Amino acid sequence: MAGRAFLGFSALVWFPYGLFCFFQPSYLAEVAGVAASSPTGTIEIRAMYGGLEAALGALAGLALFRPMLLRPALVTLAFVCSGLFLARLLGAGLGREVSGYTAFGLVFELLSAALATWLLTREPGQTAA
Repeated sequence: MAGRAFLGFSALVWFPYGLFCFFQPSYLAEVAGVAASSPTGTIEIRAMYGGLEAALGALAGLALFRPMLLRPALVTLAFVCSGLFLARLLGAGLGREVSGYTAFGLVFELLSAALATWLLTREPGQTAA
């Protein structure tokens, strides 16, 4: 049950945010200081913030209806959120700056990675509930 709840929450966060970033890539300039300086830059923002995040949400949502995808979705979220957290933390250290956007990202990614990892370490029968 907890695994499904986490995946449902993840789908509700990642998928719409990814779609929003795909269709409104300039939004990131306002909130995160991420701006494209060329059409290639806009494509990159749409791919990394739009496509990748929407795909994570889609995987989490699909796993709600296909129990065999529950563990792969949790593994994916554990790795992706851990990678995002570590890169963001190191980047904040190198840049010596933590904005509100960065702080929110750090907390969200750490909690998501920790919860996905914890859910994976539970008994296999409990994870599929």
